Amino acid sequence: METVLGFDFGLKRIGVAVGNTLLRQAQPLIVIAAPTNEAKFAAIATLIKEWQPKTCVVGLPSHPDGTEHEMTVRCRRFANQLNGRFGVATALVDERYSSAVISQQRGQLIDAEAAAIILQQYFNDYAES
Repeated sequence: METVLGFDFGLKRIGVAVGNTLLRQAQPLIVIAAPTNEAKFAAIATLIKEWQPKTCVVGLPSHPDGTEHEMTVRCRRFANQLNGRFGVATALVDERYSSAVISQQRGQLIDAEAAAIILQQYFNDYAES
């Protein structure tokens, strides 16, 4: 059994979810809303140390037709930084509609739930059985 962390990367907030390869069920964990990149990565370092994931899954946004945009590039960079800073394998998962399936009330943070949907998609479609 190996732990996997899922990330819904955003410029203001990063949603984080956790799951494992035995149960293959993602759960929302936390929303990181630190003011600087270094503070965000310090919070991520704490999570990596606590959970010791084998893999980090990052949602990869794109336009509905699959073409890339600015956030696609930023998410790829974020995944590369996770790998480079923490030495953890990373996987990218299409997240085009992850936030759309969550019912959101005004002012509610859905980032951790979106991360759980991204991670669940990884378990359902990408992870080896």
